[in-house]
Amino acid sequence: MFLSLTLCALLIEAAFGYPDALFRRIGHPVTWIGRLITTLEHRLGGKTSVLHKRACGLLALGLIIAVPVGITILLQSLLHRFLPQALSLVVESLCASALIAQRALYEHVRAVLTGLRQDGLAGGRRAVSQIVGRDPETLDRAGVVRAAIESLAENFSDGVVAPVFWLAVFGLPGAVAYKAINTADSMIGHLSPRYRDFGRAAALCDDCVNMPASRLTASWLCLAALLCGASVKGAIQAIRRDATRHRSPNAGWPEAAMAGALALRLAGPRQYDGVVVADSWMGSGRDDAGPEDLAKALTLYRLGCLIQAVCLLGLLSGVYA
Repeated sequence: MFLSLTLCALLIEAAFGYPDALFRRIGHPVTWIGRLITTLEHRLGGKTSVLHKRACGLLALGLIIAVPVGITILLQSLLHRFLPQALSLVVESLCASALIAQRALYEHVRAVLTGLRQDGLAGGRRAVSQIVGRDPETLDRAGVVRAAIESLAENFSDGVVAPVFWLAVFGLPGAVAYKAINTADSMIGHLSPRYRDFGRAAALCDDCVNMPASRLTASWLCLAALLCGASVKGAIQAIRRDATRHRSPNAGWPEAAMAGALALRLAGPRQYDGVVVADSWMGSGRDDAGPEDLAKALTLYRLGCLIQAVCLLGLLSGVYA
């Protein structure tokens, strides 16, 4: 396992995130993968029959994974060949840190809390529109808070725990492969007429690779609830009752854990582009979430990140013991 690499990447990302200046200058690995996905969709996504669309979608997914992973393995081999081991670890850790979003996620969700406190509902709607796809103008204050908490819980799994998991198991190529699959799902893994068949392979693959992380994320949130005085019992009960009722096979686990820990109801019916999606509720608590609930959710998230890092350190210590 690549525990030293993973722990170093986590610490670098927690301290520095992905600098805006670097993003403006060279972009981000996700934007690079996004360009590849767009190119492949334009080249392969024009078929008419269901069978051809699914076959081309499977081919596209293979290329979406193979190209960035192949480049990563090539660069990795060059690093190992020409740099000392310690320096190679530092460079790989810097690269891997770009694939983890723990600091960026915290800052984006905290911006919703800041917007609510400084500019009321209008400020909260502006900030939450940056992190969710639903219609912000249809959300009241409680809706803004619930949307931010749901995004925090789901992206804790997809944007933090999952890349960390695959980085620890397979090293930098594993994390790159995960990011490629997850980006493909976000871009073409929709049930719209355009992507229902072409993006089928990406969506199914994303469901599979996110399965371990979603369960781990729920565990981190339960442990975090224990540390900060939130409801551990509520989190466990919500996971057992509601996690598998979510339309996603994975998102329900962190969302149910967060809902139960905060004694809230999350998810439920939501509106996207004027269309109401009748999702199941996660948790059985209050609907009237407020800024104080969002602040507590951020505390749970930060503790969950800390617990993950401590677990990695414990595993690393056990390896070298």
